Amino acid sequence: MTAVEDLRDLAERYWEHRLEASPLFASFLGDHRYDDRADDLSEEAEAAQRTTLEGFLAEARSISADALDETNRTTHGLLIGELEESIVGLDLKLIELMSDQMQGVHADLLTMAGQLAAPEPEHAQMAVTRIGSLAAMLDQAVERFRSGLARGRTPARINVERSLNQIDGYLASPLADDPFASLAGPAGWDGEAAWREVMTAAVESTLRPAFARYRSALADELMPVARSDDEAGLQWIPGGDDLYRALIRIHTGLALSPEELHQVGMQEATVSLPAEYREIGARYFGTDDLAEIFRHLLEDPDLRYRDGDEILAHARTCLDQATAAIPEWFGILPEAPCELTPVPEYLAADAPAAYYTPPAPDGSRPGEYHVNLHEPTTKGRAETASIAFHEAIPGHHLQLAIASERTELPAFRRLSWGHTAFVEGWALYTERLADEMGLYGTDLDRLGMLASDSWRACRLVVDTGLHAFGWSRQQAIDFMVANAPVSYDEIVTEVDRYIGMPGQALAYKVGQREILRLRTRAEEQLGDRFDVAAFHDVVLGGATVSLPVLAARVEAWLKA
Repeated sequence: MTAVEDLRDLAERYWEHRLEASPLFASFLGDHRYDDRADDLSEEAEAAQRTTLEGFLAEARSISADALDETNRTTHGLLIGELEESIVGLDLKLIELMSDQMQGVHADLLTMAGQLAAPEPEHAQMAVTRIGSLAAMLDQAVERFRSGLARGRTPARINVERSLNQIDGYLASPLADDPFASLAGPAGWDGEAAWREVMTAAVESTLRPAFARYRSALADELMPVARSDDEAGLQWIPGGDDLYRALIRIHTGLALSPEELHQVGMQEATVSLPAEYREIGARYFGTDDLAEIFRHLLEDPDLRYRDGDEILAHARTCLDQATAAIPEWFGILPEAPCELTPVPEYLAADAPAAYYTPPAPDGSRPGEYHVNLHEPTTKGRAETASIAFHEAIPGHHLQLAIASERTELPAFRRLSWGHTAFVEGWALYTERLADEMGLYGTDLDRLGMLASDSWRACRLVVDTGLHAFGWSRQQAIDFMVANAPVSYDEIVTEVDRYIGMPGQALAYKVGQREILRLRTRAEEQLGDRFDVAAFHDVVLGGATVSLPVLAARVEAWLKA
């Protein structure tokens, strides 16, 4: 075979391995071959997976990049990078730390449950079998937490507390509303009633008891030894400093130090962004006093919602306006629609203000923009627009849907969930882009955009502060309160997220800054020939890529 054929074959085999190793991910993508299984979290499975990935990596390195065209060289580089990163992730044994409210095994299951479906009777029967596998998966997670504890890898107390809140909410919910028992079944199937009864019984007798055992482990084994709020960061566990630097590399794709990230965040949060607040605040509030501007945004009752319906209506308007505007700014547009849905109530108290789930590649599920309606009167009107543009259009939905629809590319490039800095950096970039597109109707929306940018700049300071410089939870909260006009409750939720997901929050600002740098370079080089839609197509046309690969794509475009 030729080098191109070897690469395509390897990419296909690697992707098949990923789906088989993560049956839940496969089901989420609409591949139902493994609907009777759950992910195997055992150390034995982890070791076997590492061996397989090492074999793939050796094969990839044996393929000569010189024998490949530009597209396939990109695929080759991305495949090697993803394999290397996956092996590093396995070696870090991150599963031992995933008891938090964001990426914890329980949280992933509860979030994903409502996104799955059984389109055919055979899939429905497989789903019954999967209930037992999900229970086993939860038990395996507990064993991995115990292994971590034996090596001194204790969780942060606040993360365990929030996880317990989530599990308690789920276990207290009516069985009739259980997301696993309510799995969407085959349309018009005459066997649905009997199947639903069996599913419900399996959830009641097998899955919920497993969640209860998992909860007991968190409460009885993790909580007594959990790190206090004064020692919330990775710095306080054995090997924490090295682990954090590795996570920075994984989440940003760049060799950045905590020190330089902290400094960049300080500059933006305390110098650059305050200057913008003063300019817009003077127009909208009649004052350039930063404290007064923040007070208006946070305390003015006229700038808060009355109920959840108002939040949904505002988010809907933003989504519709953005959808209408994007043809002028993008040449490549997605086929999949984006739908607006509320965050499930059992997750809402401990979930962020909004999040997005991508469409199924087979078209069976649209992209979904999930809006949190928990305690709506505490939520400000200013932030809704920027959040909608970030999570939906032209942010996550545009990028991820376009990526999944580039069918000429290997599946791992189209459907992988890696390269956080590119994915989140793009979404943050579009918050500023939305202003260029005329999507912010008022200066209040623009102040919300600044609040969102402050929030992400603060992340550079707070995430590194917590995990590299010994900051307490309260110190992190206080810094964000002082430098971002975001509600106190939301700041607390966010800081607790950073504690549970070290390094992930850095990706947003790092990615945004890199995309802005590349755009500035393109504008300077091309001058009057610069076409913003063409630039956006270059950025999105390669599907989901690392920041170094993105830079190479832009450079190649500029030379063409």
